[in-house]
Amino acid sequence: MRQIGALLCAALLMTACAAPVIRDAGLDKLALRKAEQDLSSGIRAYEDGDYRNSARLLQNALSEGLFLKSDQVAAHKYLAFIHCAQAREKSCRSEFRKALELDPGFELTPAESGHPSWGPVFKSVKRSMT
Repeated sequence: MRQIGALLCAALLMTACAAPVIRDAGLDKLALRKAEQDLSSGIRAYEDGDYRNSARLLQNALSEGLFLKSDQVAAHKYLAFIHCAQAREKSCRSEFRKALELDPGFELTPAESGHPSWGPVFKSVKRSMT
C-alpha cells in the first residue's frame, strides 16, 4: 500500500512541470504526458527568449489538457508575458483573465509584478475581477 502511495506522489510531482523546483531538478523531463512535456518545453523556450516556439508549445499544452490547475495557470501566465512583451495588450489581458478564472488567488512574484510591460496589466485585470 505504501508503494502505491509513493508511486502516486511521484507521478503527481512529475506532472507539476511548471513548479520551478521540479524544473530546476530536471524532473520535468520525466513527465509522461505530452501536455506536461510541452509545458516544460514552452517555459524553457520562454526563458531562452524563443517566444514564438514558447507560445506554440504553451498553447499545445493547454489544448492537450494539462492535469494540474497550477500548470494551466502557469501556461496562461507565460502566454500573457509573451503577449505583453510584444505589445499585444488585449491578448495579454485575456491570458491573465484566464489564469485568474482558474485561480482567483493567483499572484505574480514581486519581480514579475514589477515588470513595466505586464505588471500594470496584471494589476488592472486582477482589480477588475475582484
